[in-house]
Amino acid sequence: MASTLEERNTALVLEALDTLFNKRDYAKAAQFWSESYVQHSRLVPAGRDGLFGLVRTFGDSRFEYDMVAAKGDYVWVHSRYSHSTGSAALIGVDILRIEDGKLVEHWDVLQDEATRGESAGGHPMFGDAFPNER
Repeated sequence: MASTLEERNTALVLEALDTLFNKRDYAKAAQFWSESYVQHSRLVPAGRDGLFGLVRTFGDSRFEYDMVAAKGDYVWVHSRYSHSTGSAALIGVDILRIEDGKLVEHWDVLQDEATRGESAGGHPMFGDAFPNER
């Protein structure tokens, strides 16, 4: 059974993010990102090299995803970027555009993960538990 464009793009994005952020395999990750990759982010430097350079500074950070949606060449990922420094993890929605089997463009919306005491609505921002209750 052939997979849909959205299924292929979702699998590509999740494998790319895992390869870069969790496995830190920069050579393999380069196969997923276009050389002309465009970054629309306040925190991430321009281009593929800017992204890879930033990830190299993260130390023991970890990427997780909770929800994913895809339509055509776009994939939205509800993401959590955590680390052991003790500061809050970043919760985000990453939007990636795929062209010819490569990640060519990225947007994000990021905010610090709230604890139960910080959550005005009383619900976790990622998954089903607050960060200090996992």
